[in-house]
Amino acid sequence: MLEKLTADHLSREQISSLEAAAKRARVTALTMITAAKSGHPGGAFSSMEMFMSVYGIANITPENCSDLKRDYIVVSHGHTSAGVYAALSEWGFIERDEAMAHFRNCGSAFQGHIEREVPGIDWGTGNLGQGLSAGAGFALAQRANGYTGHVYVLMGDGGQTKGQLAEARRSAVKEGLTGLVALIDYNDIQLSGMRKEIMPCNIKELWEADGWEAVEVDGHDFAALYDALKAAGTHGKPTVLLCKTIMGKDGGIMEGVATYHGKPPATEDYNAIVSALGESPDTLTKALERRKTPPAYKGRKVGYPAAPVMDTGTPFDYEGAKVSDNRGAFGKALADVGKLNYKKEGHTPILVFDCDLAPSVMTGAFRGNCPEWYVQSGIQEHNVATMSGTASIAGVVSLWAEFGVFGIDEVYNQQRLNDINFAGNKTVLTHVGLDVGEDGKTHQCIDYVGLLRNTFGWKLVVPVDPNQTDRATRWMLKTPGDICLAVGRSKVDGLKEFAGSYEFKYGEAVKLRTGKSGSIFALGYTAQLALKAAEAHNLDVNVYAVSSPLAPDMDALKEAAALGPILTVEDHNVNTGMGAIMFLEAARQGIALPKIKTLGVDHYGASGTSDAVRVEMGIDPEGIAQAFMKMR
Repeated sequence: MLEKLTADHLSREQISSLEAAAKRARVTALTMITAAKSGHPGGAFSSMEMFMSVYGIANITPENCSDLKRDYIVVSHGHTSAGVYAALSEWGFIERDEAMAHFRNCGSAFQGHIEREVPGIDWGTGNLGQGLSAGAGFALAQRANGYTGHVYVLMGDGGQTKGQLAEARRSAVKEGLTGLVALIDYNDIQLSGMRKEIMPCNIKELWEADGWEAVEVDGHDFAALYDALKAAGTHGKPTVLLCKTIMGKDGGIMEGVATYHGKPPATEDYNAIVSALGESPDTLTKALERRKTPPAYKGRKVGYPAAPVMDTGTPFDYEGAKVSDNRGAFGKALADVGKLNYKKEGHTPILVFDCDLAPSVMTGAFRGNCPEWYVQSGIQEHNVATMSGTASIAGVVSLWAEFGVFGIDEVYNQQRLNDINFAGNKTVLTHVGLDVGEDGKTHQCIDYVGLLRNTFGWKLVVPVDPNQTDRATRWMLKTPGDICLAVGRSKVDGLKEFAGSYEFKYGEAVKLRTGKSGSIFALGYTAQLALKAAEAHNLDVNVYAVSSPLAPDMDALKEAAALGPILTVEDHNVNTGMGAIMFLEAARQGIALPKIKTLGVDHYGASGTSDAVRVEMGIDPEGIAQAFMKMR
């Protein structure tokens, strides 16, 4: 450790030691890439002094790197992974020889882009432009937990033109995140050539325009880097260090050549570079020999955040016709839980993120109860999707409430990375399905089930009524992992089946009506439409309310399969929603099915009232009844 920035300046001995370590780390990185015959040597070499400096000064060690109250490091240009792993080996986080031998080798922790399985990696990246958002999320979690430290974000210069970076810059300044420090590998070369020819921009002016302190520094000078890092944040602003570097620095033939952004050198060039760095070319021979054996190091175990310490309170009951919309029940439950836990000693903080939609997504009451836990980020969905994800693995419960088309369709990539990183992001989607009829086809989120179906860890809850919404909200807040709660905006009935002592159970289909001539499985509030269809036409059917479409209740399906025809109903794309998932899982389990039909959205909807749009789509009580009767 470089004394955690306590010294005024680096000593000559420290500088000499760091320079020797950087040479060795370059050999390590180049050996990884050459042995794997793939990787990004240019950026790994140009960022090396940045990596060595930050991992040296930050309060992150092999011993505390899985703790919550410490500094965090985000490497946004994750393709420079060989350089990151090499620096980590110098600071004792990983074994050098294992990394050199098994980089980009199937079964190894040392993947081509950095992942959290490697100690010292706080966020798996590679999708350029998202790292600063990740750093801001960590900084917000630090503040909520009362930790005064730093978050360091390292990134390349080519990604500086991406829009999410601008969103994150503005959020960091608005929130006063002075402990957030960004370092840019400013080498002016990208994969396709010179940065000014690909997409020019004045990087310094962009950061300064958004309120950051921008400091230019020699990115290969350890003394200058230390001094700049020590001064960062002392002027009441977040700080960005524009680290002037050379692509492929100390890499001989690779220096200043765009080709080596993502290409390993030939063997003879490798030999020359390694020899110039003071090490034997036999390093590669030994790595290749070890590569013949299976990887020994699988990495640390990474899982979802631990269950929070939280009082979830007593659910509210709603009974009667059109008593509340589900989004209102969510907002009321959220505010209640927030009030019960706000600043209570030993309780896990709850951060609620908003994108200028509080009146529509019902987070205003929470803001009133818990003002310091409320993060207003303006219209910056990409930034918030990432911030809420990283905050969730740093010791808080983070929740983002957003319209369906913005909270999943627009930011699918960010939500996918939350899944990959085992985040605990709680995303509440309002205005899903056809229950935002007047806004028309661009705002009718009819694909959220299918999109989350493509992930491997997300849970999805689509409640039937305000009672189930209340209970599902409280369950979601205390349950680890990425969870999406999807609700509409129209007022619906409060059903007695979900009131009183009812407890939400993920994956359970609740039977609301019993019959003998077939079954209807309906998603979320469409279960109420199915009930009305059965009652109006005296259908002798089971009606199952499904609220967990990604986790079909196979016991209920087996029961229905033995009875007769099965109809599924949802205001979602009929090809990718609940029905498709349910019947695929039945086929996988060898369940013999009777006649089946999936009723759902089969074209983009019109603009009109939600009721009118459902009628046009055939997903109304009359349409449901007719669809079932045609099956008999």
